[in-house]
Amino acid sequence: MLLQDYGPEPFVVDIEAMTRRNNNYRTALWTGDYLQMTLMSIRVGEDIGLEIHPDTDQFLRIEQGRGIVKMGSKKDNLTFQKQVCPGYVILVPAKTWHNVINTGDVPLKMYTIYAPPHHPWGTVQKTKADAQEAE
Repeated sequence: MLLQDYGPEPFVVDIEAMTRRNNNYRTALWTGDYLQMTLMSIRVGEDIGLEIHPDTDQFLRIEQGRGIVKMGSKKDNLTFQKQVCPGYVILVPAKTWHNVINTGDVPLKMYTIYAPPHHPWGTVQKTKADAQEAE
């Protein structure tokens, strides 16, 4: 199966296998009108980057690697911090500053669900720098 955006058609996938296969910083796997799923691969020592989504709730599930998630109501006051590893889920409410940092020794592989969609249909960003340039 190709790593591409299959939305908004009906779709069934082994999400763990697809997440582990993805080596891009971000790959949109399915984009619908009200929901989007992307795959992410964060390099050792890197992070997703401190961000906030004003109108989008976010769900992230870790499939490989270890990291730390930080969240808070202000950019300079991330009072919530937890370690994450495979099987962990991170839920980020809209209007919450957040960052996920890879603290392990392998790429941090995860998938994320945005509601409503946050990225354009078909988004593929090979590196974090590509993602920052697109923002």
